[in-house]
Amino acid sequence: MTEQLAFEFHDTDLDAIAAASGRVAVFVGSDGKLDPAARRVNRLTKGALARLVEAGEIGKMKAGEVKSLGYPAGMAAKAVDVVCLPRRPSVAEARKAGAALSARQGGSALLLLLGSNNRAAEVVLGCALRAYDFDAHMSKKADARGAVTVMATKSAEVASEAKPLLAKAEGVFFTRDLTNEPANVLTTTEFANRLAALEKIGLKVEVLEEKDLQKLGMGALLSVGHGSISPSKVVVMQWNGGKKGDAPLALVGKGVVFDTGGISLKPAAGMEDMTMDMGGAGVVSGVMKSLALRKAKANVVGLVGIVENMPSDRATRPGDVVTSMKGDTIEVINTDAEGRLVLADVMWYAQERFKPRGMIDLATLTGAIIVGLGHENAGVFSNDDDLCKSFLKAAEAEGEGAWRMPIGEAYNALIKSRVADVSNSGGRPAGSITAAMFLKRFVKDDMPWIHLDIAGVASVKSGTAFSPKGATGWGVLALNRLVADMCEAADEG
Repeated sequence: MTEQLAFEFHDTDLDAIAAASGRVAVFVGSDGKLDPAARRVNRLTKGALARLVEAGEIGKMKAGEVKSLGYPAGMAAKAVDVVCLPRRPSVAEARKAGAALSARQGGSALLLLLGSNNRAAEVVLGCALRAYDFDAHMSKKADARGAVTVMATKSAEVASEAKPLLAKAEGVFFTRDLTNEPANVLTTTEFANRLAALEKIGLKVEVLEEKDLQKLGMGALLSVGHGSISPSKVVVMQWNGGKKGDAPLALVGKGVVFDTGGISLKPAAGMEDMTMDMGGAGVVSGVMKSLALRKAKANVVGLVGIVENMPSDRATRPGDVVTSMKGDTIEVINTDAEGRLVLADVMWYAQERFKPRGMIDLATLTGAIIVGLGHENAGVFSNDDDLCKSFLKAAEAEGEGAWRMPIGEAYNALIKSRVADVSNSGGRPAGSITAAMFLKRFVKDDMPWIHLDIAGVASVKSGTAFSPKGATGWGVLALNRLVADMCEAADEG
């Protein structure tokens, strides 16, 4: 597990600023007004901050941007990072500021002089999210990051506000680690073992093996893993922090640890990226870890179908017909349209066993969603306007791009089969929509449901404001907020 930054929280001590080593961050609004800590830094540096303000440099900066003063006279620090941030910034501005500081930190200690800023905890979260490097398989590790000290007017309150936010960051890191792992390390068995280890933090975890899945009739899921020596599994994670007897929210994730496409083999170019095809299951796992760490007052169950899609003499062939747990028969037109087969059985099982209040599935499901939305937004498909609006509101609040896509009965004509109840692929036209319509067959009529196609946002080729290139952990923050808004707020009411 990639270690999160260590944070310490202290009340503001102006006399300690001069001796602080590493980097010291001061926060100045676009109006140029200096708070007590900034005034002390200005005095120590013989007016350097005031000159920056008088030259109009602060006024030119956007909220969250940083300018650095190297090796300031009068201070032990090797740099003063001047952050443009109002005392009452938006959540996005505060997180951007923290991330920008984290990107400059390196191995140095970092002192954040946050004073009375009302979004201090969000600055801490931004700092934590950006401080991620996946170097588990590097012979030369990245330099260890220095500790971060937060000085604030009411440090105990800031520490209390930051605690649940840092629990969410732990979930994001867990998701990123899982999604970044190569497939020879994160086998189906290793994935299940890592999730079973979450029992240590209070989750109830069950691992269903192939014999269990066969008894349940999960022929669709099992057909995907036929060609692999790695056993297919379903892992069930329960967090029961809400009222006893309340129906849980169900989160379902696609966990294809590697996707060759099966007999419908993918092109060689770019196939190495298919280690991230378990991204949906990674997000579900990260959310469940966050809920447990922050002791969420909600009942949530996370279910992930873990398989490997490989070609072999045992692999499912194009044209084969398989039977789902629901009982619907499926003509496998394309073995590279495998994720929906996994989700179909796990979604049906989730509804049959847990009778959830709502269900959300996540999957790196289609290249078509990348063609439509690029890498800025996940595709959102839903049969329930209220649930969908709640999720979109949560995603927007967390700065995680999401865009609602259409569904409709007319698209079912594209996945009609000649020999079975349904085909697993409708070809290129409306590819992400026909995939959603396939999944909708396995949603009960009265079940509020969202399908999130995260193929474009789970892993990226270039870094973002909050993560380096590779796995992003998209969705962990939005789903945590949805749980808080939908389940915890309701319980408190």
